[in-house]
Amino acid sequence: MKLAIWQLTGVPGVMAANLALLAEGAAQAAADGAELVVFPELFLGGYNIGGRVHDLAEPADGPAMQAVGEVARRCGLAILTGYPERVGAVVYNAAALVDRSGARRLNYRKAHLFGDYERGAFAAGDGFPVADLGGLRVGVLICYDIEFPEAARTLAKQGAQAILVPTALPADQPDIPQVLVPARALENRLYVAWANRCGGERGLTYLGRSRVLDPDGRTLAMAGSDSAMITVTLDPTVVEAARAVQDYLADRRPDEYGEEGGER
Repeated sequence: MKLAIWQLTGVPGVMAANLALLAEGAAQAAADGAELVVFPELFLGGYNIGGRVHDLAEPADGPAMQAVGEVARRCGLAILTGYPERVGAVVYNAAALVDRSGARRLNYRKAHLFGDYERGAFAAGDGFPVADLGGLRVGVLICYDIEFPEAARTLAKQGAQAILVPTALPADQPDIPQVLVPARALENRLYVAWANRCGGERGLTYLGRSRVLDPDGRTLAMAGSDSAMITVTLDPTVVEAARAVQDYLADRRPDEYGEEGGER
């Protein structure tokens, strides 16, 4: 599967403008031969927009995600994008994956909320779903989630061969993509596609540096600090080969980890 990440800023708080940017990026990715394009965290509404996020939140089958599905059908590729999801009075920091037919294959709600803003604005999600897409089993985490080894390991145990990570990481945290993200790829022997924002939003400056890591934790492609699209091919046989050499999943000792390890 050829995957694209479009690293960009977006228009804070303007859903229609961000949907137009998404359509532009999807068309460009499709022209480059991509079968899947990944956008950053909360891309459709904006990340650092305060209480506006509640005004913009929509159900998973609302007009915004229906528009994303139409873009996927028109461009002939799958799309993963972050958006604010409303379920009654509750709002989640979510990401939805739609396939090339526009059908929703996965909807993930951020499980680990970062800081006072997120904890005040969103409810925490639960569960780590996976989906089969184009011959590859994928899971989704959102930004802070990837910093918890248990979350990535839970997806790997369900057979994930790639983890897609919409992100909004500030510029003052460069060690996250340099250290923790490669570790998640290596320790689970899978691809990680980490799609960050760039530019700024209401005084918050984003790092950029989106990247794709292979199952050895090596960087296959990386963006700089400005808007960019990167593409890379994800091959499930590479995952199988890496796990044949050293399979951390198979060599685990869950019976010895106790309660702290989550299994007994």
